[in-house]
Amino acid sequence: MDNILVMNHITKTYPGVKALDDVSIEVKKGEVHALMGENGAGKSTLMKVLSGIHMADEGQVIFEGKEVVIHSPADALKMGVSMIFQELSPLLDLTIAENIFAGVRFPRKRKGIVDWNKAYEKCGELFEKWGLDYDPKRKMRGLSIADTQMIEIVKAISFDSKLIIMDEPSSALTEKEVEKLFGFIRTLKENGITVIIITHKLDEVFAITDTVTVLRDGKYIGTKATKEITREEMIRMMVGREVRSEYEAPDYEFGPTVLKVDGLTLAPMVNHVDFELRRGEILGFSGIVGAGRTEAMRCIFGLDRPKEGNIVLNGVHLTIKTPRDAIKNGIMMITEDRKFDGLVLCRSIYENIVLPSTYRNSRHGLLDSKKEKQIVDEMFDYLRIKAPSDQTLANQLSGGNQQKVIIAKWLTMNPSILIMDEPTRGIDVLAKSEIYKLMRKLAREGVSIILVSSDMEELLGVSDRIAVMCQGRITGILDRTEFSQEKIMEYATDEQQLIHRAQNTA
Repeated sequence: MDNILVMNHITKTYPGVKALDDVSIEVKKGEVHALMGENGAGKSTLMKVLSGIHMADEGQVIFEGKEVVIHSPADALKMGVSMIFQELSPLLDLTIAENIFAGVRFPRKRKGIVDWNKAYEKCGELFEKWGLDYDPKRKMRGLSIADTQMIEIVKAISFDSKLIIMDEPSSALTEKEVEKLFGFIRTLKENGITVIIITHKLDEVFAITDTVTVLRDGKYIGTKATKEITREEMIRMMVGREVRSEYEAPDYEFGPTVLKVDGLTLAPMVNHVDFELRRGEILGFSGIVGAGRTEAMRCIFGLDRPKEGNIVLNGVHLTIKTPRDAIKNGIMMITEDRKFDGLVLCRSIYENIVLPSTYRNSRHGLLDSKKEKQIVDEMFDYLRIKAPSDQTLANQLSGGNQQKVIIAKWLTMNPSILIMDEPTRGIDVLAKSEIYKLMRKLAREGVSIILVSSDMEELLGVSDRIAVMCQGRITGILDRTEFSQEKIMEYATDEQQLIHRAQNTA
């Protein structure tokens, strides 16, 4: 196959950091090409240069054999390059057709009036061509992330795209949804459309891609055919050294029960949830999307008010009406969406880390800036946050470093219970390993951790027990000796378990 894309000697510098340092890559027409590397390696920056979001300081882009200068996303789209971002941003209260043709792309009648019948017809033709079954008149609100992802791809195709960039396309999808996405990507490939995938999931690289390019610290490391590279070699290329096993088994005994949840209910997503958490334990929560895991954790943290149920901490019944009540009792939560409700993106690392503990670092209404600075410096070292300085804005950090900042702000509060909802989504293999080791270290020091995760390998590797939820109820709790993917999926989908549980409750 001939190259559809060649990027030569691309360099991009931001204040205090060289994001891309003389990077060159080649992408063949009609292949699925993975772009790999740690958070901050320069993957997204390189693709934003290609898609016209950023202008390179130096370098050359050759597309379909011709040198091009891409000043804007509009230039990239005209050229045939579309980018689908990790954070999907559909117009929820508009129809699918309106989302696909948003802007000045609607078919029109005379005098510029939108031809809605033609818009729906063209949208339907796109879906029929690509084997999808969506009603163009349906509103986006209420669609799953997987469906939204598919519609974003169709939108990209509608621009007659020859190359589609997908940034972490499967980060919020279930295993079944990922298979559907991969099937669609294979269809794109069969139709001659080139796909570049930015991902941190090594298993997916081997499942769907033809070629892998690795960046590290803004530099090009190498390109290999996927079938010619091993998992270990790929990790070594990404981090520059061997990475030991990501998971550690507990080498200590758990303490007594610190948290007991009894009959927690917030219909329809949380229905009589019961469990206990021991001191120093990592309790995993598994279940398919919509099982109610996140909703149950939101009730415990005070983000939502349950209709029924008891929360008992160290033998004392708690009334948690707001997150402030939870925090006062040593319960902290790392939320699922770090950009929406985990960070203040327009504020610095320093401000984000000290935000929850401001009242602790003040006397008579005056902030102790020296104490705050000491705390931030300690967290920088402890969590190995990579940034030019603590004044770097949160929205300028890689996903892994954003996650570390969220962890840092809650560690300053000395939690006794730490709820971690999808803590490693969208971060690289080394950052994952560091977070897993940190979790075990905290547990060894007596912190009790609740891990909500859609990553089966992560749950099996990190957890000491796993509670499985289905349709708002816990259908089974497994000890480490009972762990198996098959058993977890059985509990996550077995309606008989629900019936049995409901009968026992009654």
